Amino acid sequence: MLRISLSLLFTLLGYMFFKAVMSTRKRLPPGPRRLPIIGSAYHIPKTQQWLTFSKWARAYGSIVYLDVVGQPFIVLNSAKVAKELLDQRSNIYSDRPTLPMANLSGYGELFILQPYGDNWRKQRKVIAQDFSPSTVRRYYPLQEKEARKLVHGILDNPSTFARQIRLRIGTVIIRVTYGHYVTDEEDRFFSAPVAAVHNFSQATAPGTWAVDFIPMLKHLPEWMPGTSFLQIAKKWREISWNTSWDPYFWCKENHESGNVLLPNLCSTALEAAEGWPSKEDEEALVWAASTVMGGGLDSNASTVQTFFLAMMLHPTVQHKAQKEIETAIGSDRLPTIEDKAVLPYVRSIMAEVFRWNQAAPLGIPHRLSHDDTYNGMDLPKGSLVIPNIWHMLHDPEVYSNPMDFDPDRYQNDAEMEKVTDLIFGFGRRACPGKAFADGTFFAIASTVLATCEILLPVDVQGNKIVQDVAYTSGTISFPSPFDCNVKCRSPKAHELLTQNIAK
Repeated sequence: MLRISLSLLFTLLGYMFFKAVMSTRKRLPPGPRRLPIIGSAYHIPKTQQWLTFSKWARAYGSIVYLDVVGQPFIVLNSAKVAKELLDQRSNIYSDRPTLPMANLSGYGELFILQPYGDNWRKQRKVIAQDFSPSTVRRYYPLQEKEARKLVHGILDNPSTFARQIRLRIGTVIIRVTYGHYVTDEEDRFFSAPVAAVHNFSQATAPGTWAVDFIPMLKHLPEWMPGTSFLQIAKKWREISWNTSWDPYFWCKENHESGNVLLPNLCSTALEAAEGWPSKEDEEALVWAASTVMGGGLDSNASTVQTFFLAMMLHPTVQHKAQKEIETAIGSDRLPTIEDKAVLPYVRSIMAEVFRWNQAAPLGIPHRLSHDDTYNGMDLPKGSLVIPNIWHMLHDPEVYSNPMDFDPDRYQNDAEMEKVTDLIFGFGRRACPGKAFADGTFFAIASTVLATCEILLPVDVQGNKIVQDVAYTSGTISFPSPFDCNVKCRSPKAHELLTQNIAK
C-alpha cells in the first residue's frame, strides 16, 4: 500500500511540474501570484468566493487566471466577455468540468453536470419539451394555487415563512415532475430532495474539496487520515441515488395503474415510449427529472426568500407595486400569471431581486474543450471557466449604486432581460426551465404584493428590529436566517385567498 501511495505521489508531482513549465510558455490572463506546485490555491477562500473574485476584477480586469495544483481556472467578471465566450463561442465552452467530489457523491449523471454530448442532449430534450414557454402554460393554475396556499399559510404563521416557501415550491416541482402531490414536510418525496439539494450545493462549491484539485486522492483507502471526504461522499451518494430513482419508480408504477396526477414530465416521457423506454432513455429520464426537482427547489426558494427580505427593507417599493396591482387588476380578484404583461413594476422588482442577490452567484462552471485566445490572451484547453455573475450584476460601471435595491433602474423589458439572461445561464447551457421558474416566482410575488404587508419585526416595546442582509456560501446561496412580520392588507384580500384555495 505504501509503494502504491508513493507511486501516486511521484506521478502527481511530475504532472504538476509539467503543467507549471507549460504554463510559463503561454500568454495567460493576469491573476494572483502562483506558487510552485500549489499554484493559486492559497488565494481562494472557502466561502463566498464571488466576493474575492469581485475584488480581483478591480486588480486584474475582466478575466482572471488561476492555477490550482495544475488545474487552470478562468474567472469571468464581465457580462460582455461572458457573452462573447460562453454564448458566441459556445461550441467550445459548453462542456462541464469533471468534479470528482460531485461524482463520488452521485451527482455526475445529473443533466446540469453532464459533459456536452449525446446524453446531455437527450436529457435536455426531455426537459425542454415539458418546460417550453408554450407548454408551461398548462401548469399556471397549479403555480397560482400553491402561491395562494403559501401566502395563506404564512399569514397564519409568519415565523415559518422560509420553511413554507420551500414546501410550496417543492410541491409544485414534484407535482409537475412526477405527478405526486406533497402533503407536508414529512413526505419522503419532499424531505429526501431537500437533503440531496443541500448536499449538491456543498459537493459542487468551488475551492472546497482537495479531491477536486487532486483527483488521484479518490483512490486513497478510506482508513487513511485526510480522507473523510470519502465517507461523506458515500453517504451523499446513497441519498442522491434514492432521491432520483424512488420517485421515478413510484411514477412509473402508478402511471400504469392511472394513479398519478397528469400532466407531468415523467408520465409524458413514458407515454411517448409506450411505457417501455430503453435502458438508456430511462436513465436519461431519471436524471433529467432529478435535475428539474433539485435544480428548481433551492434556487427558487432562495429567490423568493430574497424577495421577502427586499420588500421588508424597502416599503416604498412594496407600496408602489401594490398601487400598480390595484390600478391594473383591481381588488376583486387576485393576479394571475397571465397578468404579467400589465404589471411592469412587479416585473422590475423580480429583475432587481435577481440582480441584487443571486441564488447561484457563480453559476455552474463551464469547461473549455479546446485552446482559445481572447484579446491576445491564451485560454488553455481544460480550463474551468467560472462566470462571476455576482460581479457582473454589481459592476458599478454598469449599475449605479449596485448594492442598493432599486427597481426603478429598469426603464424597459430589454434592460430587465440583461439581468435574467445572466441569471439563467449561458449559451447552450442556459436553463431550459426558465419560463417555468419565472411563472412560479411571478405567481408568488404578485400574490404577496396584492394581499400582504411585509414588515420589519418589532420587539415587546414595539421598536423595529433591523435585519441584516447576509448570505450563505455554496453553489446555491440563501439569505441568512431573518425574521419578518407579514400581515394581510384587508379582510377582502384574506377572503380572496381563502376562496382561491377552496376552488
